Amino acid sequence: MAVKPEGTPIWADAMFSDIEGAKSFYGDVLGWTFGEQSSEYGNYTQAYADGKAAAAVVPPMPGQEGQSQWCLYFASPDATATAAKIREKGGEILMEPMAVGDFGSMCLARDPGGVVFGVWQPGTHEGFETEMDQPGAFCWSEIFTREPEKSDAFFPAVFGYGQQQMEDAEMDFRLYTLGKENMALGRMKMTEDFPNDIPPWINVYFNVPDCDDAVAKATKLGGVLRFGPMSSPFGRFAALSDPQGANFSVIDTTTTEGDMPKLSDVS
Repeated sequence: MAVKPEGTPIWADAMFSDIEGAKSFYGDVLGWTFGEQSSEYGNYTQAYADGKAAAAVVPPMPGQEGQSQWCLYFASPDATATAAKIREKGGEILMEPMAVGDFGSMCLARDPGGVVFGVWQPGTHEGFETEMDQPGAFCWSEIFTREPEKSDAFFPAVFGYGQQQMEDAEMDFRLYTLGKENMALGRMKMTEDFPNDIPPWINVYFNVPDCDDAVAKATKLGGVLRFGPMSSPFGRFAALSDPQGANFSVIDTTTTEGDMPKLSDVS
């Protein structure tokens, strides 16, 4: 697999106190199958979409029990150097860079506005094996923050992103890009519609063949529909929380509606 450019979303995992419950839920909703628990690495369990690595679930470490949430990791050629840059640009390191066997090296961090994310320096584990248009695959992500100016200064400074602003008076939405054409992720300003107790986060999207069907399965299994389903130029999507409180979205990228939004470069 080709080396991914620095700043590319490369992997996602989530901590769940009920691992079997998480496997059952995501297996039904996204069609994932699961590998053996790796007891040497805290029972880390990899999820597969059609036999390809799609994400992972893991029990919380002692003392880290809390609400479940998805964590998105960005590619780095040198996790230690990226951690130093994160500190230099005003971010906080939550978990110092560490080697995970020969799989790679990681760290966890938080941007100046409170957005938590990971950094992954690949070793034998090169990240997502799935293609973005494959059912069950990670296909998009968006930073949700009340302080967009902090994220807009921080993430491009750390990962070298270009920026494009959506020309929409109703919504403060920005794209972070790698090079001219490659969209890395989005950044959305959280409005007053979001309850004050919801912290900023990175929302991950998983591809599904039918958004409405995925929502029906998720809610039947105890998930909560937060938004949608809604059709857009990018696909039909919905925002959900799983039964353990982790937020994520599903999108059917084959069902599109409307014109692509206009974007303007941010210098």
